[in-house]
Amino acid sequence: YCSPLAAQRGARIGYIDMNVILNSINEYKKASALLDKNIENWKKEIALKKVQLKQMQDQLTAEKVLLTQELIEDKELEIQDFSIELISLQEKRFGPRGDLIQQRTNLLQPIQDQILSIVKQVAEERKYDFIFDRSSDAFMLYSAKNYDISDLILKRINRQQRIQERKKQIETLRNKKNSVINQ
Repeated sequence: YCSPLAAQRGARIGYIDMNVILNSINEYKKASALLDKNIENWKKEIALKKVQLKQMQDQLTAEKVLLTQELIEDKELEIQDFSIELISLQEKRFGPRGDLIQQRTNLLQPIQDQILSIVKQVAEERKYDFIFDRSSDAFMLYSAKNYDISDLILKRINRQQRIQERKKQIETLRNKKNSVINQ
C-alpha cells in the first residue's frame, strides 16, 4: 500500500561516485598505497620462489645422469614439496582468505563504512528514496549531474576529519599543559 501523498511526490533519487570520493580522501590514498606496496612485495616473494623452483628443476635435469635412482626420487620429492609450498604461499597471500583480502578489509573497510554512514545520513536528511553508486557494476546508463551528491558527501567527510583533527590538537595541548603543571 502506498499513501497518495508519497505517490504524488515521486521517488527522490541521488547518486554518488564512490571512486571519486575514495580518491579524494587522504586516509584512503595512504591505506591504498600501503596495500599496493604489500601486494608488490608479495608478488616479488612469489616470483623469487618460482625462480628457486626453476633452478631446482634445472639442477636436477643437469645432474640426473650422475645420480642414482634413489637420489633422483629424493630430489623430485624435494622439488614437489617446494612446489606445494609455493602454491600454499600464493594461497596465503592472494587466496579468498588471504592476506590481501584481510588487509583490504582492515585498511579500507573503516573508510568505506564512514562514507556509507554519511550517505545514509544525507539520504535520511534530504529524504532520498534511492542513492546509487555510479562507479559500481550496477547499471546506470545516464544520470543528470544535479542528482550527484558526491561533493556533499565529501564535504561531510572533510568536516568530520577536521573535527577529529581539532580534537587531537586540543588533547595534545591539554597533555602538554598538564605535563608543564606537574613539573
